[in-house]
Amino acid sequence: MEPRMLLKEVNPAAFTAMVGLEKFLDGASLDKKLKELVKIRASQLNRCAFCLQIHTTDARKLGESEVRIYTLNAWRETSYFTPQERAALALTEAVTLVASNHVPDDVYEEAARHFSQQEISELLIAIITINGWNRIAITTGLTPPA
Repeated sequence: MEPRMLLKEVNPAAFTAMVGLEKFLDGASLDKKLKELVKIRASQLNRCAFCLQIHTTDARKLGESEVRIYTLNAWRETSYFTPQERAALALTEAVTLVASNHVPDDVYEEAARHFSQQEISELLIAIITINGWNRIAITTGLTPPA
Protein backbone atom coordinates (compact mmCIF):
# COMPACT_ATOMS: atom_id res chain seq x y z
CA MET A 1 0.00 0.00 0.00
CA GLU A 2 1.36 3.39 -0.98
CA PRO A 3 1.22 6.23 1.55
CA ARG A 4 -1.03 9.16 0.75
CA MET A 5 1.77 11.58 1.48
CA LEU A 6 5.25 11.67 2.96
CA LEU A 7 5.30 14.55 5.44
CA LYS A 8 9.10 14.63 5.40
CA GLU A 9 9.05 15.45 1.67
CA VAL A 10 5.94 17.65 1.52
CA ASN A 11 6.65 19.74 4.62
CA PRO A 12 10.21 19.25 5.85
CA ALA A 13 9.90 22.04 8.44
CA ALA A 14 6.92 20.37 10.11
CA PHE A 15 8.69 17.01 10.07
CA THR A 16 11.81 18.59 11.57
CA ALA A 17 9.71 20.15 14.35
CA MET A 18 8.36 16.71 15.26
CA VAL A 19 11.87 15.26 15.19
CA GLY A 20 12.89 18.10 17.53
CA LEU A 21 10.46 16.77 20.13
CA GLU A 22 12.03 13.32 19.75
CA LYS A 23 15.50 14.79 20.23
CA PHE A 24 14.29 16.51 23.40
CA LEU A 25 12.94 13.16 24.65
CA ASP A 26 16.24 11.43 23.85
CA GLY A 27 17.87 13.70 26.43
CA ALA A 28 15.07 13.41 28.97
CA SER A 29 15.57 11.71 32.32
CA LEU A 30 12.80 9.15 31.83
CA ASP A 31 13.80 5.52 31.49
CA LYS A 32 14.12 4.52 27.82
CA LYS A 33 12.11 1.31 28.26
CA LEU A 34 9.33 3.26 29.96
CA LYS A 35 9.24 5.70 27.05
CA GLU A 36 8.85 2.77 24.64
CA LEU A 37 6.04 1.26 26.73
CA VAL A 38 4.25 4.61 26.60
CA LYS A 39 4.73 4.81 22.83
CA ILE A 40 3.46 1.28 22.35
CA ARG A 41 0.42 1.77 24.58
CA ALA A 42 -0.64 5.02 22.88
CA SER A 43 -0.11 3.40 19.48
CA GLN A 44 -2.29 0.45 20.53
CA LEU A 45 -5.07 2.80 21.58
CA ASN A 46 -4.77 4.74 18.33
CA ARG A 47 -4.42 1.52 16.27
CA CYS A 48 -1.31 2.80 14.53
CA ALA A 49 0.34 -0.26 12.97
CA PHE A 50 3.30 1.74 11.67
CA CYS A 51 4.24 3.07 15.12
CA LEU A 52 3.53 -0.27 16.80
CA GLN A 53 6.07 -1.97 14.54
CA ILE A 54 8.70 0.69 15.22
CA HIS A 55 8.28 0.86 18.99
CA THR A 56 7.91 -2.85 19.70
CA THR A 57 11.14 -3.34 17.75
CA ASP A 58 12.84 -0.52 19.66
CA ALA A 59 11.61 -1.91 23.00
CA ARG A 60 13.06 -5.33 22.19
CA LYS A 61 16.40 -3.72 21.32
CA LEU A 62 16.39 -2.13 24.79
CA GLY A 63 15.84 -5.56 26.36
CA GLU A 64 12.10 -5.34 26.95
CA SER A 65 10.57 -8.79 27.40
CA GLU A 66 8.20 -10.31 24.89
CA VAL A 67 5.63 -11.11 27.57
CA ARG A 68 5.43 -7.47 28.68
CA ILE A 69 5.09 -6.27 25.10
CA TYR A 70 2.41 -8.88 24.33
CA THR A 71 0.38 -8.11 27.44
CA LEU A 72 0.75 -4.34 27.42
CA ASN A 73 -2.79 -3.87 26.15
CA ALA A 74 -3.99 -5.72 29.28
CA TRP A 75 -1.49 -4.24 31.74
CA ARG A 76 -4.10 -3.84 34.48
CA GLU A 77 -4.74 -7.60 34.47
CA THR A 78 -1.09 -8.62 34.92
CA SER A 79 1.59 -8.36 37.57
CA TYR A 80 4.31 -7.63 34.99
CA PHE A 81 4.40 -3.86 35.44
CA THR A 82 5.71 -1.84 38.38
CA PRO A 83 3.56 0.71 40.21
CA GLN A 84 5.52 3.49 38.48
CA GLU A 85 4.96 1.93 35.05
CA ARG A 86 1.26 1.49 35.86
CA ALA A 87 0.99 5.17 36.74
CA ALA A 88 2.67 6.12 33.47
CA LEU A 89 0.43 3.79 31.47
CA ALA A 90 -2.71 5.15 33.14
CA LEU A 91 -1.59 8.70 32.35
CA THR A 92 -0.82 7.64 28.77
CA GLU A 93 -4.33 6.27 28.36
CA ALA A 94 -5.96 9.33 29.91
CA VAL A 95 -4.02 11.80 27.75
CA THR A 96 -4.46 9.72 24.59
CA LEU A 97 -8.21 9.44 25.20
CA VAL A 98 -8.54 12.96 26.62
CA ALA A 99 -11.79 13.67 24.74
CA SER A 100 -13.50 10.86 26.68
CA ASN A 101 -12.74 11.77 30.30
CA HIS A 102 -10.14 14.52 30.25
CA VAL A 103 -7.39 13.50 32.67
CA PRO A 104 -8.99 12.43 35.95
CA ASP A 105 -7.48 13.82 39.14
CA ASP A 106 -6.80 10.35 40.54
CA VAL A 107 -4.77 9.40 37.44
CA TYR A 108 -2.67 12.55 37.68
CA GLU A 109 -2.24 12.20 41.44
CA GLU A 110 -1.02 8.60 41.05
CA ALA A 111 1.52 9.77 38.47
CA ALA A 112 2.62 12.51 40.89
CA ARG A 113 3.26 9.86 43.57
CA HIS A 114 5.78 8.14 41.29
CA PHE A 115 7.29 10.95 39.24
CA SER A 116 8.68 14.42 39.93
CA GLN A 117 7.06 17.37 38.18
CA GLN A 118 10.02 17.40 35.77
CA GLU A 119 9.45 13.73 34.98
CA ILE A 120 5.71 14.25 34.55
CA SER A 121 6.46 17.08 32.11
CA GLU A 122 8.73 14.76 30.12
CA LEU A 123 6.17 11.96 30.26
CA LEU A 124 3.50 14.35 29.02
CA ILE A 125 5.67 15.44 26.09
CA ALA A 126 6.38 11.76 25.26
CA ILE A 127 2.63 11.00 25.26
CA ILE A 128 1.78 14.07 23.17
CA THR A 129 4.59 13.34 20.71
CA ILE A 130 3.62 9.71 20.07
CA ASN A 131 0.00 10.75 19.67
CA GLY A 132 1.16 13.29 17.08
CA TRP A 133 3.20 10.67 15.23
CA ASN A 134 0.25 8.24 15.36
CA ARG A 135 -2.01 10.82 13.80
CA ILE A 136 0.53 11.66 11.11
CA ALA A 137 1.13 8.00 10.25
CA ILE A 138 -2.56 7.08 10.19
CA THR A 139 -3.65 10.15 8.21
CA THR A 140 -0.86 9.90 5.64
CA GLY A 141 -1.35 6.16 5.22
CA LEU A 142 1.99 4.90 6.51
CA THR A 143 2.05 1.16 7.02
CA PRO A 144 4.77 -1.09 8.42
CA PRO A 145 7.01 -2.77 5.86
CA ALA A 146 5.92 -6.25 4.76
